[in-house]
Amino acid sequence: MQKEASTEPGADRIEKIDPRFLTTLRDHVHKALRAAILSGRFAPDERVNERQLAEQLGVSTTPIKEALRQLETEGLVETLPRRGVLIRFNAGWAEEMILARAALESMIAHLAAKRIEKAEAGKLEDTVALMRKATEDGAADDLISLNETFHEQIHIASRCQYLSRMIERQQFYDASIRRVIHSDPLERGKALAEHAAIAAAIISNDSDKAERVMRDHVVRSGETYLNIVFNKKEDI
Repeated sequence: MQKEASTEPGADRIEKIDPRFLTTLRDHVHKALRAAILSGRFAPDERVNERQLAEQLGVSTTPIKEALRQLETEGLVETLPRRGVLIRFNAGWAEEMILARAALESMIAHLAAKRIEKAEAGKLEDTVALMRKATEDGAADDLISLNETFHEQIHIASRCQYLSRMIERQQFYDASIRRVIHSDPLERGKALAEHAAIAAAIISNDSDKAERVMRDHVVRSGETYLNIVFNKKEDI
């Protein structure tokens, strides 16, 4: 007999874990829950139920408990006596993450402009060209992938190790949020112009401009994120 789909409220907020990932289940559960929280699928101060999460993800409660402990060390959830696990991520927290990411990404861009090699500059130009085509076609999924490639290429060109590790904790857009952002033609145009300006500054070894335009890009896209997730329209 086929198992009926869960009718629990919000049961469709998190996708079930692909069985291929069972060898690293804890990490994938942590990643799935973190993405759901950072995408605003849980409200600030909402109480989460371990058994419901396990059912929604199609796993046992053991990796759920482990993932929640890890999320608690990151400050995204908090376990309180007699109240259970509460979501602590909110608009203020997101704002701080955006500003932290802006500071890190802008410094990485600054160093990339000083250290980029000719072959890397060519790859960055190619990526911007592909972004332009995807923008014209309205190909949101392609833009999501190309955006990741673009920033990764800058990280590689920067030769940063410490900063690149720090930036990992500031990655909070998941594919669903990026898809919403890139569904807007106006937003796609703004993002393309910003990415092209960043690439041009880095390729021309203008480190101060690369730092400035990268920071402006991250802050502006962060404001778009805040508007989507928290309906927060004020500038950061």
